[in-house]
Amino acid sequence: MEIVVHGKANVEMAIRTFRKKTQREGLVKEARRRKAYEKPSERIKRRKDESVARRKKARRGEIVF
Repeated sequence: MEIVVHGKANVEMAIRTFRKKTQREGLVKEARRRKAYEKPSERIKRRKDESVARRKKARRGEIVF
């Protein structure tokens, strides 16, 4: 990942851009998840919960008659 900074005034903007990119790519979430050992049963539960959340998000835009 590369962030280009032009001048001293844009350092804050570069930091903000870096944070947004890492957030979008899920790096922070992944790092926190890998910080400690995750039992296989916890991993299955987490993946199931993520799947349910993805399905709910996908259904938000649907129109039901």
